[in-house]
Order: sequence, then structure tokens, then C-alpha cells
Amino acid sequence: MLATQKVSRFQLLRRGFRGDIGGVLRPPFAVDAETFTDICDRSGKCIKACPKGIIGRGSGGFPEIDFSKGECTFCYDCIDACKSGALKKATYKKEITDQPPWTYKAVIGDGCLSASGVTCRVCGDICDSRAIKFRLAIGGKAFPELTLTDCNGCGACVVPCPTKTISIKHEEIERKEAP
Repeated sequence: MLATQKVSRFQLLRRGFRGDIGGVLRPPFAVDAETFTDICDRSGKCIKACPKGIIGRGSGGFPEIDFSKGECTFCYDCIDACKSGALKKATYKKEITDQPPWTYKAVIGDGCLSASGVTCRVCGDICDSRAIKFRLAIGGKAFPELTLTDCNGCGACVVPCPTKTISIKHEEIERKEAP
């Protein structure tokens, strides 16, 4: 039996019809991938509104997050600037919902200096939510441990990592990739 998947016009034309739109990271509180490409007006207002400059114009002119430029502070300026409804304005206030801004989480890959025995804990030091901690092991190595429930996916840990081992991915993708 074949599984069916809804595909937006944009996804079909660009021949990338994975539900995550190729792993593209959208601004906080973006609607689902299919709806986003259908209703985003690509005006760039959210890009201009971002005080950290981490939102840029991506494939097809749609806004994408680039954590190599910095972190998201969840200021919600992008949501206030969005008039198309691609970013859900009604759901971002804590009084209304406890919905997280997105399902992005940090991923610590191979090549971490600390896991190799070199003292480096910059990611743990910079993490405001304290999602990254270090567990000492025999031999003096300190292995990074990431608590996904504490990680808000802000990306603060990406830029300062000297080996560029940390990335931000959709939580669902990472769970599928895990063995």
C-alpha cells in the first residue's frame, strides 16, 4: 500500500516534497510546512523585523532561519510583522497558550572537543536554558549531555562551538534519524 502525502504547489514545482521542506528552518510559530508555502506572501517584512538578523530569504523567496548569524531571542518581532498568517499571531502569547515557538532542537554531532578529551564547555556556558550539561567519565573526559525537553532551539550554542559540531534540526527529523 502506498502512503499518500499532501504536497503544496511550491514543493511540487521545486521537486522537494518532504513534509519538512528539505529541513528548512522557518521563523518561530510558523504554520505547518504545506500551509506556510501556500500563504506566505514573501514580502520580507519578517526578515526586516528580526533584530538579530537571523531570518533571511531562502529558496523561492521564503523566510528561513540561519543560526550561523546568531540566536533567536524569541522577541516575536517577526510575528508582529507577518500579515499573511504564515506566522500564527494569535498563539504566541503565554497567556493564550504554552505552545513552543518551534520544534527545533540542538544536535551535538561527532567531533565535540570535550568528548575527545579537550576541555571545552562553551556550549554549556552559553545555554541560557541549561539544556547542555557535561557528565564526567573515567579518563577525565566530560561528555556533553543534551536534555531535549529543556532545549528551546534558540541556536545560541551554534556559533560559539569551535568545531561547528552543533546544529539545529527539527525534533521530528532527529528522532527519525536516531538509531
